[in-house]
Amino acid sequence: MLKYIGKRLLASILTIWVIISLTFFLMRLMPGGPFDGEKITPEIRANLEVKYGLDKSLGNQYTLYMKNLLHGDLGTSMIFKGRDVADTIAYSFPASAKIGLIAVLCSLIIGVLLGVVAALNRGRWPDSLCMIIATLGITIPSFVIAALLIYVFTAKLKLLPATGFNSWKNCIMPVIALAGSSMAFITRLTRSRLLDVLKADYIRTARAKGLSNKVVIFKHALKNSLIPIVTYLGPLVAGVLTGSFVVEKIFAIPGLGNEFIQSVTNRDYSMLLGVTVFYCTLVIVCNFLVDIMYGFIDPRIKLENS
Repeated sequence: MLKYIGKRLLASILTIWVIISLTFFLMRLMPGGPFDGEKITPEIRANLEVKYGLDKSLGNQYTLYMKNLLHGDLGTSMIFKGRDVADTIAYSFPASAKIGLIAVLCSLIIGVLLGVVAALNRGRWPDSLCMIIATLGITIPSFVIAALLIYVFTAKLKLLPATGFNSWKNCIMPVIALAGSSMAFITRLTRSRLLDVLKADYIRTARAKGLSNKVVIFKHALKNSLIPIVTYLGPLVAGVLTGSFVVEKIFAIPGLGNEFIQSVTNRDYSMLLGVTVFYCTLVIVCNFLVDIMYGFIDPRIKLENS
């Protein structure tokens, strides 16, 4: 186990370094700069470039950023004066996490439930209904779902607020928009995997021993059907927790996705890199935890030999 964790940690650190490096250099290749939208004199521009180290060579800028990053310093925003990148992430992330966690739980619970119903009623109308719902969830983009929700529940029925983040009502439509595609994917994944597991020899043996259908399904078959779902949950949790850029923008949620969009639009190098570092670290941590969970879900998986 320790050997496996060590190898995974080394690979994770290397992956984070590669992502940071690619983001740093690709960001510098984008046309424009952080001060292009400002009406400032050449002298002020030169002073700002000296302040943020943009007057140095690209190699020196990269070396300086990596040194600061190793000390936990993500820098300050180049657009908003005195705005620390780490503080901005700490302020914005809870809003994304609140919406994201609810969306993940809803998509997991509803997706597994619909998948089980579809698998146990294969070829009948419940199966068809669940697959229609799953197909719609996968094919309709989240921003279309968000627009439809606003049109129905805000413009027509006047039941839910379209923007804001002050009460539980503000969470309903963003959660539905975020959970739609993941719920649909989990539904299809659960159905497909459960149908395969139900054909396995150990399921036939369990039925032959006289175990009830409920025990066979939920204690034996469903547990082994969760492995591909757990695999999917790693990147899903990280992606949803850091916020859907489009959904947060539509519903005016002060989350991390909104900060990312602003940093790209404003060419705010330090903010963009900080959010990228946070996002890729979260993705890697979630995937690492998923790998550890494999051993608990399926004892046949031996991490020591990985």
